[in-house]
Amino acid sequence: MLALCRNITTLNRADELLEEVLIVNNASTKDYTQVKTYINTQPQIKFRYIDAPENLGVARGRNFAIGMSTAPYLIMLDDDAEMGNADCLENLVKAFDEPEENRKVAIISFKVLYFDSREMQVNCFPHKQFEQYKRKHRFATYYYAGGAHAIRREVFEQLGRYPEDFFYGMEEYDLGYQIIDAGYAIRYDDSIVMLHKESPLGRKTKKEKQAMLWINKSKVAWRYLPFPYFLSTAFMWSLEYLRKTKLDIIGWIKGWFSVLAIPSKEKRNPLKPATMDYLRKTEARLWY
Repeated sequence: MLALCRNITTLNRADELLEEVLIVNNASTKDYTQVKTYINTQPQIKFRYIDAPENLGVARGRNFAIGMSTAPYLIMLDDDAEMGNADCLENLVKAFDEPEENRKVAIISFKVLYFDSREMQVNCFPHKQFEQYKRKHRFATYYYAGGAHAIRREVFEQLGRYPEDFFYGMEEYDLGYQIIDAGYAIRYDDSIVMLHKESPLGRKTKKEKQAMLWINKSKVAWRYLPFPYFLSTAFMWSLEYLRKTKLDIIGWIKGWFSVLAIPSKEKRNPLKPATMDYLRKTEARLWY
């Protein structure tokens, strides 16, 4: 976190373009004394350090930060990141000003590189057809990197915040579909670069997290997509659970009980025909 704070102060026109910088401690047990000391020595940047009342998870944690913020555009970053180009804030202002096929751009998803190798991080790239899209400088897309994006505040004022029943994972898909359905666009722009300090080998997969990804993605498919996509999503992500957990059959059975309960607990809100057209035009992967 300290490295990110230092990085923010070096960005071009940071004191002018950043209305405030909120640091939310989501009930971490680490000592952040150095962070607090450093931000107190940087009066030109309006840092605010806030302790969350408990571990709120990803979606509730973001909602907590959103509720504390006031700026018209919100940049969402994880604490294991730094911005990779000094002109990123200036580029971001320009990116939001340009519409995408007559749709106002609601979200800009950043280019994410591994901090050590400067190689592109595939699982943070906002399109599943990576080889086809990786060399494009910008394009309209259908989802975004949760820890590497900027979003208009008006989106939350119009649609509400992240779904708080998603403790971990897939909340970006849920909000993304709502955003597109409301007539906005999501854009990837490689002129804003984030450097991620995650190992290229990835973090160790935890069974609980993998189950949440499976269940939450199934919820999203049930809420917004035609019924066959719910079935295919639930099935394919169940296979992914088995693969990532090395055939945890007990967890797989428990996961299926949760997935099969979704239709009786969740309301459907099918996407508009214009939204489905947008998804097809952007070559969205909908089956899983």
